[in-house]
Amino acid sequence: MKKFKVYDMWISILLINACLIYSLINLDYTFLIGYCVIGGWQLISMIIHTANGWFTEKGSKRTIYHGIVLILLLSALLGLLVPPLLYCILLILLFAAPCMAVFYTIMCYKEVTVKMQRPIALLK
Repeated sequence: MKKFKVYDMWISILLINACLIYSLINLDYTFLIGYCVIGGWQLISMIIHTANGWFTEKGSKRTIYHGIVLILLLSALLGLLVPPLLYCILLILLFAAPCMAVFYTIMCYKEVTVKMQRPIALLK
């Protein structure tokens, strides 16, 4: 688990930075590619965490975050039937997705650096 958590954190950091630089260089629609790449990676990471039960205790930040993402995904799917809802969801995600990606990466960082330490290391 620890190896996956460290790789997960660093891959998220690298993807966010690479996509940000790529978007700033091109200054066109390529930021949407970053949304899909980063979001896809973090969605895979969330599925792996849920399947293995890592840091998904009831009421934890990760569980709440997973619930919010599930609500957004279900709303987007419902938006396929109700186009005005889809436009609203996509507009919200246009601005919320970068914040959500950074929040998810920070959450992974805290899990690696704080929650996965040995108990004796927390006594400092």
